[in-house]
Amino acid sequence: MQTFTFDFTEWLNIAARWIHVFAGIMWVGQTYFFTWLDGRFTELEHVLEKKSDENIWMVHSGGFYLVSKQKIPKLMPSKLYWFKWEAAITWMSGITLLILVYYLGGLMVSENVSESTAMWIGIGVLVMTWPVYDFLWNSIKNETLGLIISYILIVTIAYTLTHIMDGRAAYIHIGAMFGTIMTANVWQRILPAQRKMVVALNEGKTPDEQLAHRAKTRSKHNTFMAVPVVFIMISNHYPVTSYGDSYNWVILSLLILIGFGAAKIIRKA
Repeated sequence: MQTFTFDFTEWLNIAARWIHVFAGIMWVGQTYFFTWLDGRFTELEHVLEKKSDENIWMVHSGGFYLVSKQKIPKLMPSKLYWFKWEAAITWMSGITLLILVYYLGGLMVSENVSESTAMWIGIGVLVMTWPVYDFLWNSIKNETLGLIISYILIVTIAYTLTHIMDGRAAYIHIGAMFGTIMTANVWQRILPAQRKMVVALNEGKTPDEQLAHRAKTRSKHNTFMAVPVVFIMISNHYPVTSYGDSYNWVILSLLILIGFGAAKIIRKA
C-alpha cells in the first residue's frame, strides 16, 4: 500500500507554475485588450478627421458595454482601476520558477562552464537587461533604428547564452529577460507616467502629452515581446525543434522575429 509523501519543493514548483501561467494570461490579455481598444479609437479619429471623445460599443457575456476614451477627463472619477499586479505576480512567480527549476534544479549545466558560472552569468544578464533597454529607448528617437539595434542585441545574447549554458536554460533566460523588461516597463515607466498625469488633473493642470506618449510606447513594446515569451514558455516541451538543436540560437532568433511579426498583425486585428 502506497503512503502519501509530502514534497514541499514539488508543491512549491507546481503552485508557482500555476500562478505564473494564470497571472500571465491575465496580464497579456489585458495588454492586448487595451491595445485593441486604442486601435479602434485611432480608427475613429481618422474616419471622423477629428479628435473627440467617441464611443466603442462591445458585447460580452450577455451584456452591452459602451466605452469612451478621454485624453483629458472632464471629471475625475472617485475610483481609478490600475492594472499592475498581474505584471508583478507574473514576474515574481517566474523568477521563483527560474530559481527552483534551474538554479537549484541543476539544469544550468553546460560542457563549457561550471554550474555556478552559468548561473551568475544568467543573473547578470537579467540585472543588466532593464538598464540597457531603458537607456537605448530613451536615447534613440528613431523607432526603426531602435528595433534593429534591439534585435542585434537579442541575437547576440541568444548566441552567447546558448554557448555558455544548457540550451533549455538559455531559452528560459531570454524569456526571463523579456519578462523583466515588460514588468519594469509597467512599474518604472507606465505607472509613474500615469500617476503624474492624475496628479496634474487633480491640480487642474493639463497633463503632459509626452508622458502619455512614452507610456503608450512602452506598452506597445510589451505587446511585441509577449508573443515570443509565450513561445519560450512552451519550448521546453519540444527540444528537438527548439533548444535541443545545434543551431538553437538561430531558431530562437528567427522565432522571436516571427513573434514580433505576429504581434504586429494582432495589434491591428
